Amino acid sequence: MKITIVYDNDVWKEGLKADWGFSCLVEIENTPKILFDTGANGSILLSNMKKMNIDPKSIDEIFISHPHFDHVGGLSAFLDINNNVKVYAPVSFRGVHGVKEVVHVSGPLKIHENVLSTGEIDNIEQSMAIKTDKGIVLVVGCSHPEMSRILTAASQFGKIYGIIGGLHGFNKFDLFKDLEFICPTHCTQHKTEIKKIYPEKYIDGGAGQVIEI
Repeated sequence: MKITIVYDNDVWKEGLKADWGFSCLVEIENTPKILFDTGANGSILLSNMKKMNIDPKSIDEIFISHPHFDHVGGLSAFLDINNNVKVYAPVSFRGVHGVKEVVHVSGPLKIHENVLSTGEIDNIEQSMAIKTDKGIVLVVGCSHPEMSRILTAASQFGKIYGIIGGLHGFNKFDLFKDLEFICPTHCTQHKTEIKKIYPEKYIDGGAGQVIEI
């Protein structure tokens, strides 16, 4: 499994552009390529992809965590280049047209053998759970619901190995004590505290960062 951060508030790889928002590319063996969220600005999304040699036309599916602009703002620009995609969107997010298929997700859903959705929690956000040999890698957009609820929803698929994505104002840090890695991105307000508490588990985010399991 390989996750490449394409869009983030910070830059990991020189030459890419930072902007408020989040997107990452999820690549799993024998599984369609999935773009998780699309950032806020389509031109920045596509520019960062080009600099990382990621062909938008090679992406098969898009997973939308929630319909806030910093996660769907780049969608239309992406679809101008590749609309032959299947979109997994929270049931509360309507208005995606002109694509191969739209799946509106309400409850937990098996998307592929090793890719699942927690379902839309609190009528706003879904998270992606990826099964690996080491456990579940949880990809989150902004973590607007209570983190305890997100972790509980993802735990039904197996033991959680790590988490990557926006953690917003999350501060119940003991909930992460059993995780093996933590990669806070985007809207996370307490990166410094998380890194101080879990220095050996902490992975810096930023556009261009690649996590392989």
